[in-house]
Amino acid sequence: MRPLVILVAAATVGALTAPLPARAGDADRPSVVRPSAAGLRGGGRPPGGPCALRTVTSHVSEGARTPRGYARSSGVVRAVTFLIDFPDAPARMTPRKRYAEFFPAVADYYRVSSYGRLDYRSTPWPRWIRMSRPYRSYGITRGASFDPNRGDGYYAITKEIVAAVGGRVDFRRYDLINVLAAPNAGPPAVQDVRSVTFAGAATGLTSRNGAPIRNVSFIWSRQTGDSPYRVLNHENAHSFGLPDLYRGDQNRTPRTPVGHWDPMDEDWGPSNDFLAWHKWKLGWLAPSQVHCVTRPGRRLLTLSPTSVPGGPKLAVIPLSATRAITLEARAPGRLDHAVCRPGVLVTTVASDLPSGAAPVRASDATPGSRGCLTTDPNVSPALTDAPYRAGQRCSTADVTVDVLGQDRAGNWRVQVTRRPPADDYA
Repeated sequence: MRPLVILVAAATVGALTAPLPARAGDADRPSVVRPSAAGLRGGGRPPGGPCALRTVTSHVSEGARTPRGYARSSGVVRAVTFLIDFPDAPARMTPRKRYAEFFPAVADYYRVSSYGRLDYRSTPWPRWIRMSRPYRSYGITRGASFDPNRGDGYYAITKEIVAAVGGRVDFRRYDLINVLAAPNAGPPAVQDVRSVTFAGAATGLTSRNGAPIRNVSFIWSRQTGDSPYRVLNHENAHSFGLPDLYRGDQNRTPRTPVGHWDPMDEDWGPSNDFLAWHKWKLGWLAPSQVHCVTRPGRRLLTLSPTSVPGGPKLAVIPLSATRAITLEARAPGRLDHAVCRPGVLVTTVASDLPSGAAPVRASDATPGSRGCLTTDPNVSPALTDAPYRAGQRCSTADVTVDVLGQDRAGNWRVQVTRRPPADDYA
């Protein structure tokens, strides 16, 4: 069964609900994740120039410019992580053990994926925060809102958390807020995924020192696979400005336009890395690592697999101010565990399509096949053999991509032919 993933929600404004103090007596203090800033690598920059797609919305999108209110996605990023339980779903484990399901793995994932350009630091609140009412009374379902005009939902839960910690947490120091619920609160994730992020927009809540509460991710239950912590990488990436890539709505099973090539489409099952386009958007690629193909004619390009640091990672062929074709090389690596057909992945990107409307789509080099990874229920198999290999061609719009092969270092060589638009002909 392909798991369902919650759409990122735009938070609304307001107030409500009575808080309850944090439960004392849980002295188990999780360790604080503090990687050394000395290990940060420079050189990465957000997209710019003619290949950077226009941002046309104030919400998450594939546009180059991430709107105000979202968290930074490179350099040192600080998160505060809370753990909550409920009177009818008390935690059955120590806060240290629940926290350890995600950290330091989430931070390590971002460090590797960003080539050392994102230093994610999480500070945990050291004990369970008991909510004032039973879990069911909050009305947490798929698509539950952050509605200040109701006495339940995420606004009520967040207000209780903020009140419970009082002035002991200076929210001004943090870019992200994580809330890890006791895994026995609510249904198992294999039945109903409820994890969600309220990103960008102010929630209407402020801390005691006046800091606005925003970019809040809630994690419920547990996911399956060799890296279930990636649900938090997915959710935090919304706070960095990335949209959901799957296509679907609240009442339909999502369809996968990208498959297991990015955790913004599938974050279950085997580990998978971000698309090179997303690495560029997040500021993890240097300008020299991006080929921008704007002029008609032929260009020979080299692409280094995204799973290894260094070398050119992305080719972008803009079709309009909001549409582009992208090329990247994928191979098995530390984060890419499901790559069974290494090669050149071709995608189309649309910055004018919203989150959850398939803003990125992968071209399938083997249409009609069952795929090369068919045994994992958390992986959509049809696109697992999507990359193009030596001798294959992809043609779309006025662009033709020929994959020529690999060099001895494992880099892929491609030829991009861009024809002039029809109205340029005499």
